[in-house]
Amino acid sequence: MASASARHILVKSEDQCQQLKNDIEGGADFAEIAKQHSSCPSGKQGGELGQFGPGQMVPEFDQVVFSADINTVQGPVKTQFGYHLLEVTERSE
Repeated sequence: MASASARHILVKSEDQCQQLKNDIEGGADFAEIAKQHSSCPSGKQGGELGQFGPGQMVPEFDQVVFSADINTVQGPVKTQFGYHLLEVTERSE
């Protein structure tokens, strides 16, 4: 069964999400940005979500996590919780 490990940053606005993505692409550390800005409890661990399989996260997550390039920041991804930056750190089929 497929599984993936990922980390994310959750914020309320698309604009803030895009700005944080720009910061990370400019060299800022994903984990530090997550600790400072993410409203998800996982932010304290640098946004780490651990390992999970298809269907364990919201559909918008699954779509990105099981198709996006590994170690590339994806987003903004809108869900019922807000706007996310996602980075797949590992995936197995």
